[in-house]
Amino acid sequence: MTDSKYFTTTKKGEIFELKAELNSDKKEKKKEAVKKVIASMTVGKDVSALFPDVVNCMQTDNLELKKLVYLYLMNYAKSQPDMAIMAVNTFVKDCEDPNPLIRALAVRTMGCIRVDKITEYLCEPLRKCLKDEDPYVRKTAAVCVAKLHDINAQLVEDQGFLDTLKDLISDSNPMVVANAVAALSEIAESHPSSNLLDLNPQSINKLLTALNECTEWGQIFILDCLANYMPKDDREAQSICERVTPRLSHANSAVVLSAVKVLMKFMEMLSKDLDYYGTLLKKLAPPLVTLLSAEPELQYVALRNINLIVQKRPEILKHEMKVFFVKYNDPIYVKLEKLDIMIRLASQANIAQVLAELKEYATEVDVDFVRKAVRAIGRCAIKVEQSAERCVSTLLDLIQTKVNYVVQEAIVVIKDIFRKYPNKYESVIATLCENLDSLDEPEARAAMIWIVGEYAERIDNADELLESFLEGFHDESTQVQLQLLTAIVKLFLKKPTETQELVQQVLSLATQDSDNPDLRDRGYIYWRLLSTDPVAAKEVVLAEKPLISEETDLIEPTLLDELICYIGTLASVYHKPPSAFVEGSRGVVHKNLPPRSGSTEIAESPDTVPSGDSAADQPSVIPTQGDLLGDLLNLDLGPPVSGPPMGTVQMGAVDLLGGGLDALLRSDVGGSPAIGGGGGTATPAPPTAPTNVGAPLGSGLGDLFDLTGGVGTLSGSYVAPKTVWLPAMKAKGLEISGTFSRQVGSISMDLVLTNKALQVMSDFAIQFNRNSFGLAPAAPLQVHAPLAPNQSVEISLPLNTVGSVMKMDPLNNLQVAVKNNIDVFYFSTLYPLHILFVEDGKMERQMFLATWKDIPNENETQFQIKECSLNADAVSSKLQGSNIFTIAKRNVEGQDMLYQSLKLTNGIWVLAELRIQPSNPSFTLSLKCRAPEVSQYIYQAYETILKN
Repeated sequence: MTDSKYFTTTKKGEIFELKAELNSDKKEKKKEAVKKVIASMTVGKDVSALFPDVVNCMQTDNLELKKLVYLYLMNYAKSQPDMAIMAVNTFVKDCEDPNPLIRALAVRTMGCIRVDKITEYLCEPLRKCLKDEDPYVRKTAAVCVAKLHDINAQLVEDQGFLDTLKDLISDSNPMVVANAVAALSEIAESHPSSNLLDLNPQSINKLLTALNECTEWGQIFILDCLANYMPKDDREAQSICERVTPRLSHANSAVVLSAVKVLMKFMEMLSKDLDYYGTLLKKLAPPLVTLLSAEPELQYVALRNINLIVQKRPEILKHEMKVFFVKYNDPIYVKLEKLDIMIRLASQANIAQVLAELKEYATEVDVDFVRKAVRAIGRCAIKVEQSAERCVSTLLDLIQTKVNYVVQEAIVVIKDIFRKYPNKYESVIATLCENLDSLDEPEARAAMIWIVGEYAERIDNADELLESFLEGFHDESTQVQLQLLTAIVKLFLKKPTETQELVQQVLSLATQDSDNPDLRDRGYIYWRLLSTDPVAAKEVVLAEKPLISEETDLIEPTLLDELICYIGTLASVYHKPPSAFVEGSRGVVHKNLPPRSGSTEIAESPDTVPSGDSAADQPSVIPTQGDLLGDLLNLDLGPPVSGPPMGTVQMGAVDLLGGGLDALLRSDVGGSPAIGGGGGTATPAPPTAPTNVGAPLGSGLGDLFDLTGGVGTLSGSYVAPKTVWLPAMKAKGLEISGTFSRQVGSISMDLVLTNKALQVMSDFAIQFNRNSFGLAPAAPLQVHAPLAPNQSVEISLPLNTVGSVMKMDPLNNLQVAVKNNIDVFYFSTLYPLHILFVEDGKMERQMFLATWKDIPNENETQFQIKECSLNADAVSSKLQGSNIFTIAKRNVEGQDMLYQSLKLTNGIWVLAELRIQPSNPSFTLSLKCRAPEVSQYIYQAYETILKN
């Protein structure tokens, strides 16, 4: 007997059995079989082989069986697109079924089957369902339009579904209205430029009527849509607020937060003198307090949102301090968040209560919480001056507990109190010095060293104390080493005779034995200061320090305004704008609060966006010094240093966008030096636009230095109107507005400086942060006479592209520092990319064809330029004015095709195909480039040039 019997079996396997059951004549058996198939599918088994058999079960009037089959279809239609077409007829039939549940089920499933082949068959049934007599079917069809738009946006637009959706906003059924709003919002997010939700007072009225009757999720969609509306005046804003206020008492916390968002936005437009404004403030507090009785996770989200609201309008919750007191069973993340809000609400009226609470918290067992509580006591001292003395005595009591981490945190905050109130509480230094040996955390050690150095003249054995730290100098963290170096130099300047050896010892440790560049640099600076001019050293090192501000962790105002527009979303929990954590810029629109009513700020604030412009085009002001412009702070604001050799900069610029000049062109350049080679600067090109591609790479840039060559703008080269970049209220009275232009090969920044302060301004200088294309001033900022109050001066600042390169986000972001005799001010703005299109950007035909083929297809991006009524010749000449050159033109089936090339200052070539249909105001633009990151910005340049 052989062993072959083990390899043969009479069982045909599970799939075979299921197949037989699915083809059974008995309805119950069929239903059981489909349930088994769904169960197998759910646990991850592959049952796609049963596709035709399951599809056959669709022909049934049993609703449960139909749902199961549709569920199977959604899962496997992607892997079996050819089979899925078999189901189309059933969908079409089901969309006309007398039962509205089946009609809705069919249209819902159609939207979930993401197969291109099938989508065109679904348009007719979807059109019928959008006009169905049953509201349940209509509301399902509305969501289906958004799903279909995600699969094939062009199809949805061509079929006119968007107009049908807009009509559904006027539907009699509130659920249909809510779903239509949700679908349009979803589509509008992926196409920020399209004005789909064209809201006007009439449509807003319909939405507010629907708001009272739809489900909670429908209410959220409608409220979010209302938040994007800009009322025409304060009366309209007030009437919307009145109708939204009842939502504050809703049981669902998401509805409450969405309503709060709408009210916070529209309150901006209400005058503070109105009785209604005060009433609204009172109404906002109870719902926010109620949110804090939910479970901890919801509490946390509510607290993060309340944190933003308290920063914007502390008056809402100023009487509600008690609800933020910590409960013993709160999780740590809720405790820390409550502490934060307590400090924000602390005022003279409630400080006694707050301090008693904080002292209690400082004796808890949770280390992180205790640390934060001790810091909070220090922050209260800095915020409420009248409480400083009580805070200091509370901190001293805590130091007496001798609990290590409490002592260390107390010393860190006492250092800040000394900074805020100099010569007031120095009597406590003796107590601090007693605890010197117990300090083991870098921040606490650094704080103690600072105190010893700062008050060395009051501490008899200051040199011994600092010497004890010096013994393990190399084992200390950088923070402590830097602090120790400064403290010993201060000590030397106060007691030179006794501490000469000590200072020499620390300087040699810092400069010769250390490999930390920051420490070495500081050591050398002190060494030179002390050896060349001790008097100057005293003035520099022992200069009077500015007082520290009250709230150092407030969110920067423009960011806070944007986050208020995102209350109730992830952005409000992260305290970051969506663009910071949503990948890609798709669907991220910068939002801003409406302008304040009755304030002069409307005239000068960049936050007011004209109705036509998107908020994204507005430059954002960056006033906080520790912010994005870190490296601007370290720059010397003197006249710009002449740029590095052209060749080396080109290399940096090309690296930045990975690819740079196409390989084909590089091989065609022939005798020209390779990028980055040949160290010398490029020879200036003649002002006329050369068409030969074989020129050395730098030649397109050379003429930037020839600032005298050529006067007047090229015909048709578009220059945007000036906008306010830095409003006077954010720059101590200096207002800067400006624009960028390119004139015969040279780029300039055209500025208007206006003095809105009461004092004369002078000593102007300008500096740019590193940016994507190395833009930098080519000459100092020349303001020939001091700027008197209410006087303006126009300046054209020549720019070149030989500055330092760093990839920015967005790519065309430029961060600028401007200095005058009053202060240094920072702002950022977006420059249009067409100022970087060089004059020798015309490629030869053969080269164009070869390069187009050589660039991989995934680097090709398509864009729509809408509402442009120019013909092909007008388009071509208009673009040529801005250095976008047409290489060939042909007519295919009545469409004009323009093939164009352009070259950026850093040597990147972009090839374009522009399709123009004489009867259609929409153009299709296809861009190919080795650095696809730039395509989006090139498209924006095309739109700007063609529409202006």
